[in-house]
Amino acid sequence: MRTISETIKALIIVNIIFFIGSSFLGEGAYKLFSLYYFEHPNFRFWQPLTHMFMHGGLMHILFNMYALWAFGSPLEMNWGTKKFLFFYFSAGFGAALIHTLVNYYQIQEGMNALLNIGMNQSEIMSMLTTGQYNSGILEAVSVESIESLYVSFNTPAVGASGAIYGVLVAFGIMYPNTELMLIFLPIPIKAKYFIPIIIAGDLFFGISGTATGIAHFAHIGGALFGFIMAYYWKKNSFDSHRWN
Repeated sequence: MRTISETIKALIIVNIIFFIGSSFLGEGAYKLFSLYYFEHPNFRFWQPLTHMFMHGGLMHILFNMYALWAFGSPLEMNWGTKKFLFFYFSAGFGAALIHTLVNYYQIQEGMNALLNIGMNQSEIMSMLTTGQYNSGILEAVSVESIESLYVSFNTPAVGASGAIYGVLVAFGIMYPNTELMLIFLPIPIKAKYFIPIIIAGDLFFGISGTATGIAHFAHIGGALFGFIMAYYWKKNSFDSHRWN
């Protein structure tokens, strides 16, 4: 078992504190710390940071914290604490950015469809915040479209998964030939094959719009920002001593 560093330990402890605290505080904590769409009444400027410490359930936080320990530890040992923390939070912010941009595109597309049938901006915002609308609009817009718009606007993003995906990609770049095994597929797979496979899965579900309850584009955003940073650092020998 790999020894856990003080940095990884601190990140895990903060995540656990947020998880236990939100379990006791309930919906109020999620409204305060989850990442809402920037035009939503519950949006706060600190949420791009705090949503990384919120999780939707026990399995969610267990998987993320295990991945942080397993894949983050060798990266921190290679890079050093400051460089690793910069990378981790940058990947998390990148995940929030891509998730928000995709949400913006989907929401604007839905709102434009409603504007084209004669609804005004205030009527649309009222519908999105209350969930109530005039059934007459169903002659021009499908129920599925309205529900999709409502969900995109009102569903907050939670979890360290975006930052974790950045860590996974960086691990694959730094240690491409390390063999990994899936719990449900106990066959050794090299990191350079395993990690692209799980990212491709997120891309498929994200583009297809399959309702999985997972912010797939946040995963992709974290992976993208993680790839850019790790690839650049490795190619340019961006050593950890520059961060000390």
